[in-house]
Amino acid sequence: MGPKMVRRAGFLAAGMALTLTLSACAGSGDDSSGGGGGGDATSVKIGFMGDLTGENSAIVIPPRNGAKMAFDEYNATNPDVKIEMVEYDSQGKPEQAAVLVPQAAGTDKIVGLIGPAFSGESKAVGAQLNEAGIPSVSASATNPGLAENGWEFWHRVVANDNDQGPGIANFLVNELSPKKAFVVSDDQEYSVGLAETVTTAFKEAGVTTETDRFAVTASDYSSTVSKIRTSNADVIFFGGYYAQAGPLLKQLRDAGVDAPFVSGDGSLDAQLVSTAGAEAAEGAILGCPCNIPSEDVTGPLKEFYDNYQSAFDVPPAIYATEGYDAATAFIKAVEAGNTTSADINEFLKTVDFEGVSKPIKFQENGEPEANDIFIYQVKDGKISLLGASDEAKLES
Repeated sequence: MGPKMVRRAGFLAAGMALTLTLSACAGSGDDSSGGGGGGDATSVKIGFMGDLTGENSAIVIPPRNGAKMAFDEYNATNPDVKIEMVEYDSQGKPEQAAVLVPQAAGTDKIVGLIGPAFSGESKAVGAQLNEAGIPSVSASATNPGLAENGWEFWHRVVANDNDQGPGIANFLVNELSPKKAFVVSDDQEYSVGLAETVTTAFKEAGVTTETDRFAVTASDYSSTVSKIRTSNADVIFFGGYYAQAGPLLKQLRDAGVDAPFVSGDGSLDAQLVSTAGAEAAEGAILGCPCNIPSEDVTGPLKEFYDNYQSAFDVPPAIYATEGYDAATAFIKAVEAGNTTSADINEFLKTVDFEGVSKPIKFQENGEPEANDIFIYQVKDGKISLLGASDEAKLES
């Protein structure tokens, strides 16, 4: 068969396997099936799903590390019930995440999932996880629509783009007083959603706004660069990941466009600087619903920073604290005697604790109660925290 036929056959086979597996998981009321586990369990499995080896894995490795650190700390106390973290590398691809769900729910019998990490894959498998009765807590998926699907087993510990977009846009309005903005995205679920919320917030603030979109597979952004240069915009916002943001920023600067470049959490990684070049990236502004501790923090964040640095030989990065807090939510459920998926999900409805990233408590639809947005800026080739969006100040 030709390549297209092979892919089509592969997806059909994966779809059939997925349907059969999830039907088996959902077809029994016995807690011991489909990731339920027994009440007398001596160990449980919690999955972690996200891009662990793909082009945007730098956003997912830190929350993976944070989650692993939380489970390792818990297991080191020799509890009656051990927690095993099972990793699923989706590479951020919705179709790949969909193939991994049957294995996680049926074969591995996980009782909970941290992730999926990205919005597109979360949208693709949310209904499947819900049908299988697997509670999930994402540390980084920010698309607002994820909370509007009626999924009873879905949660996240991070503010959504309806908070992130306006938080970033309003910060820029207050700090830069732009008369005109240009908002760009690629065609990924996350990128489109974040760009739309920023566009809406700019327009509501009276800022004239132009938009453009390119395919995520593109490498030449000359058409978009030309539109931005012609627009004479006072500020440029890109709603996407660093894999595209870096080359876009480089091409903008090479074309003589010097307006402030801004992006969201998907671009908050040192690879933005390395791919754009330090000179082009200098001064870039990044927003994120994430709290990244630095070496000079105090209290619980300092303890987290030191333990993370010791465990992984690198400082904590984007969503590391959120990954730790997502894992802690599951740990608290197990500590309270909940070892089945259904019991853990019921516990998550009432969980309430002071996390390292923020207070962790879920609304009825799985959204977090806390929704702070933080502003970062590239200075001397490094990304530095300026503070919460309602109090941060840009440095010239």
